[in-house]
Amino acid sequence: MNTQAYIGREVNIIIDRPLGSRHPRHGFVYKLNYGYLPGTVSGDGEELDAYILNVKEPLRQFSGRCVAVLHRLDDDDDKLIVVPSGTSVSDSEIEIQTAFQEQWFKHEIIR
Repeated sequence: MNTQAYIGREVNIIIDRPLGSRHPRHGFVYKLNYGYLPGTVSGDGEELDAYILNVKEPLRQFSGRCVAVLHRLDDDDDKLIVVPSGTSVSDSEIEIQTAFQEQWFKHEIIR
């Protein structure tokens, strides 16, 4: 499925890098919950990744609404932007909350 087709849909994300954990190879700290959508395949051959925004506690799994896709222009690894159902987030908040990792990539936010 095209990553943009997830926008507006409810999704169930498995969190493999909870808020406050360290990246296994690069050592940076995750400033939000980060996981994947099971049963999918992204452009990098792995499951489709997801940033969970507006949740302030470490999670193991999360159900919420995909409100955008962060499309990397220099890497084949799109990220779903997922928030608690009934909430929203601005493009500037997406940029701020994902900057700890996305600062190294050229990207655009697709709504």
